[in-house]
Amino acid sequence: MTILVPQFPPLMKGLAAGPANPFTIACAEAARGTDSGLLPWSLTDERLRAALVLAPEEPLQSAMAAFCACGVGLQNALGVLAPPETAVHLEWTGGIRLNGGHCGGLHVAASTRDPATVPDWIVVGLELTLALPDSDQLEPGQTPDWTALAQEGCGDIDPLALLEGWARHSLIWLHELDNGAGRASLYREWKGLVWKLGEEVIVPLSGERPQGTFLGVDEDFGMVLKPETGDTRLIPLTTLLEEV
Repeated sequence: MTILVPQFPPLMKGLAAGPANPFTIACAEAARGTDSGLLPWSLTDERLRAALVLAPEEPLQSAMAAFCACGVGLQNALGVLAPPETAVHLEWTGGIRLNGGHCGGLHVAASTRDPATVPDWIVVGLELTLALPDSDQLEPGQTPDWTALAQEGCGDIDPLALLEGWARHSLIWLHELDNGAGRASLYREWKGLVWKLGEEVIVPLSGERPQGTFLGVDEDFGMVLKPETGDTRLIPLTTLLEEV
């Protein structure tokens, strides 16, 4: 029997995680001192999961742009493989929207939470719902906010090809961040993909759910939120860091 494995760019090293959580594995390996570029991954009929270990050379506050780079990388990969009419959007908090429905998300963790400290590592994780389980096959309209690639006309996409594309396109944007104008280029690409920019949003954060108009972001992709009453608030990307 031939076992297919994804082919990653030379700077990345794939690691099949089986049923384990690739995000957890990547964080543990990063904490042990593994090299940047490790990419654990896991695939079932219903879900694709992966995570990428990075070793930034700048303070955490600015290094968090890698989170947005990996989001744009996913959209670029889907743009190549999905039908032309498929709309992909990125929530500021990491959620992934396919034709308006939620179909997965990005996660991020780092060795430190201090915005001014250069982290030893950052891990960006990806989860995508490929198909809804039978128990979720409800009548149309009963779960309007949840979907999967198969339900949005993307069931023919090879998930390993999508994983390879995510790795390849993310690496391109991560390299772009090393260039002088790279952050501006990433912002222009990301701005056209971000979900509900300029609209009223509720931001699901740990311990609070601030609400207001999503005005835009600062140079480090922190959310500028204007509540109905009170002063405009800046929510840094570091707020999204997860405990692992």
